[in-house]
Amino acid sequence: MTDPLSTPSPSWLLGGNLLKNDWIYRFLRSRWYPGIIQWPTLIVFMVIMFQLMLGPSVTHDNFGSALTWVLWWPIIPIIFLFLGRFWCAICPFATINDLVQNFVGNNRPVPKFLKKYGVWIIDALFIFITWSDHVWGIVENPVGSGILLLMLTTGVVASGAFFERRMFCRHLCFLGGLAGNYAQAGMISLHGTPEICAKCNTASCYKGTETAPGCPIFEFPKTMQSSANCVLCGDCIKNCPNGSIQLTMRPPTTELWFVHKPKVEAAFLAAVIMGIVFVQNVTMLEVWGSILSWLERVTGTTSYYVTFSITFAVAIALPVSLLAWASIVATKYNKASFVDNFTRFGYAIIALDLAAHIAHNLFHLLAEGKSIWYTGVEIFGVESHGASPALAGMATIQTLQFGLLGLGFVGSLYIVYRIARSNFQGDVVWATFKPYAVLMGVLGILNVMLFTLPMSMRM
Repeated sequence: MTDPLSTPSPSWLLGGNLLKNDWIYRFLRSRWYPGIIQWPTLIVFMVIMFQLMLGPSVTHDNFGSALTWVLWWPIIPIIFLFLGRFWCAICPFATINDLVQNFVGNNRPVPKFLKKYGVWIIDALFIFITWSDHVWGIVENPVGSGILLLMLTTGVVASGAFFERRMFCRHLCFLGGLAGNYAQAGMISLHGTPEICAKCNTASCYKGTETAPGCPIFEFPKTMQSSANCVLCGDCIKNCPNGSIQLTMRPPTTELWFVHKPKVEAAFLAAVIMGIVFVQNVTMLEVWGSILSWLERVTGTTSYYVTFSITFAVAIALPVSLLAWASIVATKYNKASFVDNFTRFGYAIIALDLAAHIAHNLFHLLAEGKSIWYTGVEIFGVESHGASPALAGMATIQTLQFGLLGLGFVGSLYIVYRIARSNFQGDVVWATFKPYAVLMGVLGILNVMLFTLPMSMRM
């Protein structure tokens, strides 16, 4: 086996090979990784499930709710930004899948329709789960949160029992779809070295060896050109006989400049995520009650199912429609098809998605962060009623939110420019750039407007 510590880093990698660091290299190749992180994560998951199902029935007092919605959910997009899909390597669902598979797995091939339509199913599940959360109050109800996690666990167990590898994670997990989009904007990348892989006649990085199993997400590092489905599990690092695997740091959004095989379903999801961020913000505003009252007068019904569904549909349709409009305008200048433009430039929204998502979650983390401690000590009989859960004041939180939105807006604009420059020439580059710049401007302004309004706390 060739030691990567003696392998020169190819020039196309921006940050140099992190595996040249002896500590990182030995840790990722050790039998302890990722298990040393997986098992504590699984134990915490079990504590959360116990609290959600059997703990206090009020979200404000439930330790499981605080850990899930005030800590885990806010930091997830931050993890995707800095570490790509590392969370997927230590996710308790992935661990459960592997355990079930080891004991009762039939290892059947993934159904062809899932390979073809899996991302569309993920898109649909992401939309449905967000809708059901607001209609049935999943987040505001500890038992509801527990039932959602139990349903996901059931899907993972069934998948692990019948199908090979982590079929659920690759083709059905709604969080995996979100992670795949965000990881492409992330700061870490794993790839094979082309010069070394070209001379390799084995497929051990994909198939696995006695040292470690093959890639759990069905990726072949030799040909992998995207971070969307790399979970940084380290198996290919352990299995590669030639020291070809490179782990590098890179500027955020770099991968989005040159997406080799853009997928319309991923571009659609990028626009949908922006709509979901709108929904999450609107329904937390103190004026949400007034908006509902207006909708009730307009529709003639007091049914929350109807009024929220209308709000939800508008919020989801708005960024998708704006992306479609920009793509139609762009076709007049660059002569590419509508679908090509929609698909290529839809990826540019991901930077603003990520910024807006983190900005929204920052409210929960910083305005409600102490609730994690308060609900934790209440398990042991220590009362904390009346104490402020805030870690920072609203002025500080809003300053950070607007800063993030500014970075996301600039990032999306630059991605648009790089995509246009890599696909077109001359005046067509700027002609294509303009409608998408308007798109990013409108989405950015809408986010700023929402973040300037007072929000209600969850805990």
